[in-house]
Amino acid sequence: MRFYRGQGATQLASPPTYRHLLAQGATEYLVLLAVVLIVALVSVALLGFFPGMASDSQITQSQMYWKSASPISIVESGSRYCASCTANYVYMRMVNVGNYPIRITAVIGGDGGRAVEFAGYNCGIAPSFVNITNYFYMAPGEEKYFGGLVFGTACDWRIMSGTGTPSYSAYIAGASSVCQNSNTTPGTLDYKSIGFEYIAYIDGQQITKRQVGKDFIVKCMPPY
Repeated sequence: MRFYRGQGATQLASPPTYRHLLAQGATEYLVLLAVVLIVALVSVALLGFFPGMASDSQITQSQMYWKSASPISIVESGSRYCASCTANYVYMRMVNVGNYPIRITAVIGGDGGRAVEFAGYNCGIAPSFVNITNYFYMAPGEEKYFGGLVFGTACDWRIMSGTGTPSYSAYIAGASSVCQNSNTTPGTLDYKSIGFEYIAYIDGQQITKRQVGKDFIVKCMPPY
């Protein structure tokens, strides 16, 4: 038992009141809540350091953005790593949703570089790099694609993606992350910016234009 002395008198210490206990409990709750929030923030920050960790919501938002883009809309996309050729391949199925015919001449990477060729391996195209301009005329409503047989396409019109400086012109550079050679965590292909260079045929005139968009993010398929 505790005693207090005051002015010559001995007084018995008062026990803690309900209000004091309530205040103490509230303080402890706030401290615990702060700790939980700090741990959550640190976890989110650490995840940002790992490549290929885009969330499902980010991928969905990217798909919705590019499906609504105009005049070139990307209605399907994919990507995967080729272990035998040590390269990343990207699949884009595009639709001309504009009112005029267009001809795609280049794909613009995140670094501003231009991919102007694709590798054709069948469907009457020699197994070498071919100019995009020659094959990507699109009437209003017409579809074209970049991709390969590994994406379920009828022809192998391959175009590659990567983060480094390309050594050839069928390579979309400037990605912030690419697919990995892993069956369990293949990652994501992520461009903070990507776009197209094209010619629009309007009222008998040929007008060169660019369509540059943001956040092209694709969940990678397992490598092959």
